[in-house]
Amino acid sequence: MNTFCHMDSPIGRLLLTSDGEALTGLYMEPSHKAQSTEGWVLDAGITPLAATLRQLKEYFAGTRREFDLPLRLAGTAFQQRVWRELTAIPFGVTWSYGQLARRIGKPSASRAVGLANGRNPIAVLVPCHRVIGADGSLTGYGGGLERKRWLLAHEGALSGSFDLDQRQSDGEYRAGAVRPIVGDGRAAVKLGDQPHDI
Repeated sequence: MNTFCHMDSPIGRLLLTSDGEALTGLYMEPSHKAQSTEGWVLDAGITPLAATLRQLKEYFAGTRREFDLPLRLAGTAFQQRVWRELTAIPFGVTWSYGQLARRIGKPSASRAVGLANGRNPIAVLVPCHRVIGADGSLTGYGGGLERKRWLLAHEGALSGSFDLDQRQSDGEYRAGAVRPIVGDGRAAVKLGDQPHDI
């Protein structure tokens, strides 16, 4: 049975989906990647969703560094390889697309790695936000660069933190406290024992 629920978080509203056995999606709303939930059951009490909600709340509160959840990610063999390697990026660390490509044994495939990274259906838990440009720039992110910046600051992967509510006149962020994104944490991913397809 396909189920879903929503969660309000410091980075905005999240949509969580499950097949009843594992988490199948975690999307930041609004999302062009989210699957339609038409005909699905809204049930935050089903085990995969309830556990995910609890662990995400702990993550955003700064008390959780590892997730232990059953994940099922639908994608090509190449995408699954990239997503599996994303889970190896240590908490508080960023890798470039080139580093990620080398880690999967495809050193010339950084563009393909970037495309697979952008199709990750389980944001935050499979930490695609930890991948940055070779020059250290915060390149594209499906949830938006403000959310990526917030997540990296929350995890301590940026030098300094950022006030996402106020920009200077030149568009740059002022150093300051990490604040929730208005509108619309600490974690490394540990895949649950089963089921997981990555």
